[in-house]
Amino acid sequence: MRIDPDGLRAPYLQLADALRARIESGEIPPGRKVPSQMELEQESGLSRNTVKKALDVLKNEGLLITAPGRGLFVTERHETKPAE
Repeated sequence: MRIDPDGLRAPYLQLADALRARIESGEIPPGRKVPSQMELEQESGLSRNTVKKALDVLKNEGLLITAPGRGLFVTERHETKPAE
Protein backbone atom coordinates (compact mmCIF):
# COMPACT_ATOMS: atom_id res chain seq x y z
CA MET A 1 0.00 0.00 0.00
CA ARG A 2 1.54 3.29 -1.10
CA ILE A 3 0.89 6.36 1.06
CA ASP A 4 2.57 9.61 0.05
CA PRO A 5 3.29 11.62 3.22
CA ASP A 6 4.00 14.68 1.08
CA GLY A 7 0.88 14.31 -1.06
CA LEU A 8 -1.89 16.89 -1.26
CA ARG A 9 -4.32 14.52 0.46
CA ALA A 10 -3.76 13.81 4.16
CA PRO A 11 -2.20 10.38 4.84
CA TYR A 12 -5.21 9.16 6.82
CA LEU A 13 -7.47 9.99 3.88
CA GLN A 14 -5.10 8.20 1.48
CA LEU A 15 -5.31 5.12 3.71
CA ALA A 16 -9.11 5.40 3.91
CA ASP A 17 -9.21 5.66 0.10
CA ALA A 18 -7.01 2.57 -0.29
CA LEU A 19 -9.12 0.51 2.12
CA ARG A 20 -12.34 1.76 0.51
CA ALA A 21 -11.03 0.64 -2.88
CA ARG A 22 -10.22 -2.83 -1.48
CA ILE A 23 -13.74 -3.08 -0.08
CA GLU A 24 -15.47 -1.82 -3.22
CA SER A 25 -13.42 -4.14 -5.45
CA GLY A 26 -14.44 -7.14 -3.35
CA GLU A 27 -10.89 -7.82 -2.16
CA ILE A 28 -12.30 -7.41 1.36
CA PRO A 29 -15.91 -8.60 0.93
CA PRO A 30 -18.92 -7.85 3.15
CA GLY A 31 -18.76 -9.70 6.45
CA ARG A 32 -14.97 -10.11 6.29
CA LYS A 33 -12.72 -8.80 9.03
CA VAL A 34 -10.42 -5.99 7.93
CA PRO A 35 -6.71 -6.12 8.76
CA SER A 36 -5.94 -5.17 12.36
CA GLN A 37 -4.79 -1.70 13.26
CA MET A 38 -1.30 -3.06 13.88
CA GLU A 39 -1.24 -4.81 10.49
CA LEU A 40 -2.34 -1.59 8.79
CA GLU A 41 0.35 0.36 10.65
CA GLN A 42 3.01 -2.07 9.41
CA GLU A 43 1.61 -2.24 5.87
CA SER A 44 1.25 1.53 5.43
CA GLY A 45 4.10 2.80 7.60
CA LEU A 46 1.68 5.17 9.32
CA SER A 47 1.27 5.86 13.03
CA ARG A 48 -1.41 4.31 15.22
CA ASN A 49 -3.33 7.61 15.39
CA THR A 50 -3.28 8.05 11.63
CA VAL A 51 -4.55 4.51 11.03
CA LYS A 52 -7.27 5.02 13.66
CA LYS A 53 -8.41 8.22 11.91
CA ALA A 54 -8.63 6.36 8.58
CA LEU A 55 -10.69 3.56 10.15
CA ASP A 56 -12.94 6.14 11.82
CA VAL A 57 -13.62 7.71 8.41
CA LEU A 58 -14.76 4.34 7.04
CA LYS A 59 -16.87 3.63 10.15
CA ASN A 60 -18.54 7.04 9.76
CA GLU A 61 -19.27 6.24 6.11
CA GLY A 62 -20.96 3.01 7.17
CA LEU A 63 -18.41 0.74 5.48
CA LEU A 64 -17.06 -0.77 8.70
CA ILE A 65 -18.67 -1.92 11.91
CA THR A 66 -17.04 -2.81 15.21
CA ALA A 67 -17.72 -6.21 16.75
CA PRO A 68 -16.61 -5.79 20.38
CA GLY A 69 -13.81 -8.20 21.20
CA ARG A 70 -13.62 -9.41 17.59
CA GLY A 71 -12.45 -6.45 15.51
CA LEU A 72 -13.68 -4.41 12.57
CA PHE A 73 -15.74 -5.94 9.79
CA VAL A 74 -17.01 -4.76 6.41
CA THR A 75 -20.73 -4.09 6.67
CA GLU A 76 -23.13 -6.26 4.70
CA ARG A 77 -24.76 -3.35 2.93
CA HIS A 78 -23.32 0.09 2.48
CA GLU A 79 -23.47 3.31 0.54
CA THR A 80 -20.13 4.96 0.06
CA LYS A 81 -19.66 8.65 0.67
CA PRO A 82 -16.01 9.49 -0.02
CA ALA A 83 -14.30 11.57 2.65
CA GLU A 84 -13.46 15.14 1.85
